Amino acid sequence: MSTVLRARELVRILPGEVPTTLVNGIDLSIEAGEFVCIMGPSGSGKSSLLYLLGLLDIPTSGTVELDGIDTRGFSDDQLTATRLAKLGFVFQFHFLLAEFTVLDNVLLPMRRLGKLSDAAAQARGMQLLDRLGVAEHAHKLPSQLSGGQRQRIAIARALANDPLVLLADEPTGNLDTVSSANVRQILHDLTREMGKSVVAVTHDPRFAALADRRINVVDGRLDPDWQPV
Repeated sequence: MSTVLRARELVRILPGEVPTTLVNGIDLSIEAGEFVCIMGPSGSGKSSLLYLLGLLDIPTSGTVELDGIDTRGFSDDQLTATRLAKLGFVFQFHFLLAEFTVLDNVLLPMRRLGKLSDAAAQARGMQLLDRLGVAEHAHKLPSQLSGGQRQRIAIARALANDPLVLLADEPTGNLDTVSSANVRQILHDLTREMGKSVVAVTHDPRFAALADRRINVVDGRLDPDWQPV
């Protein structure tokens, strides 16, 4: 396997009268096709680490390498373009645009990237919705769907531009038991069937049990000995 995402001596400190260290010297590699879960106590720095890996936040020191490219010193425009082309994101809340249909929500990243014709983008969008079992809802509004269905659509949107890595922050945290199980299995299957690398923050041991590897973050550092209560 090849390394698609690597953190080197990653540090994130929030400035202030009393500076807060969110991430403290983390080294981490994610391999192609690997499913990794990040766990740890509340407030331990899990989401902060994920946001750094996803180029949504800028480290105080250290660097993130994506697809072998060191992103240190990237401009805001370069970071935005890199996220759009190479990363997909799924959050606890789906953040679908209420006024757009399901299909149009999935088409948004492809239209922004501009690599596909509209016909090709629509075909890919329908393919992804079909893969995630929600194709029959393509022309509905998000408000007409259940929470679990909306999260599947958010996953389809995250996959729209065929990212190298999909990053998920508590993707089952706002779902019922059945929907949570479905989303857990979908994210696991992405690594097996589509060869995607998936990095997910979770509090759910059942989710982490599906992962190839579990990473524990405690007080901003990696802690191999921590166990969920």
